Amino acid sequence: MAKVTRITTQKKKKNRYNIFLDHGNGEVYGFSVDEDILIEFHLHKGQEIDEAMAQMLIEKDETHKIYTLAINYLSYRMRSIKEMRDYLIGKEFQAEQVDLIIDRLLNEKLLNDRQFADAFVRTRIHTSSKGPLLVKRELMDKGVAASIAASAIKVYAYQDQYDKAHKWVSKKLSNGTKKSFKQQIQALQQTLMQKGFTQDVIQEVTNEIEQETSHDAEWEALVYQGEKLLRKHERKVEGFELKHKIKAGLYRKGFNFDLIEQFLDEYVRE
Repeated sequence: MAKVTRITTQKKKKNRYNIFLDHGNGEVYGFSVDEDILIEFHLHKGQEIDEAMAQMLIEKDETHKIYTLAINYLSYRMRSIKEMRDYLIGKEFQAEQVDLIIDRLLNEKLLNDRQFADAFVRTRIHTSSKGPLLVKRELMDKGVAASIAASAIKVYAYQDQYDKAHKWVSKKLSNGTKKSFKQQIQALQQTLMQKGFTQDVIQEVTNEIEQETSHDAEWEALVYQGEKLLRKHERKVEGFELKHKIKAGLYRKGFNFDLIEQFLDEYVRE
């Protein structure tokens, strides 16, 4: 049995206290505890503490440390259960201790994968250009069950998808590329798939964009590519063969047949 001889505040952590003990042969440092543990167990000078109680206080304090760390981690944003578990395990706490904290957080409703998923989807809708399928995959990567993720992305309305995809495609098409509109659309469709938009949204957006496309911009791109092909081939071939090579090259780049013929009539000598 030991007697508490002194309780002092730590210099750098004012909410932590050093407990000094006397086992009968002089005062020695025993252990430290958080203020909450000090108050919960009414620790005071002159109190007698046996080995079992000292060990229990140390374990309680360790658990309190983990809990405090978890609360701080939650203070920045909501977390999935897997995120919290990975974070605490990464701090090298024992699995049994982490399980206790996870259970406590669940009981206190500070961890809830369904609420986390709903909040995560809403945030992604407002702050990213990602589609629902990619958002669902992100949720599952964070350990959220597939059924919960599938339910959460239902809030991602078709119109939200369409508006986001249309805005992104319009911005990309305005970057002044010299590729044909067909090539640009094919590349954008592929990227929209990678960004997690559904096929029906991708199709509707690209169909709408095709109707809005500027004829002048497509003609400008064709002339740019056509002149490159003309410079490449005119020193080697002429006449029908030159036209054939230019026509084939422009067609492979996705340009409209009528525009190709117009270019040949205007730019390639017989």
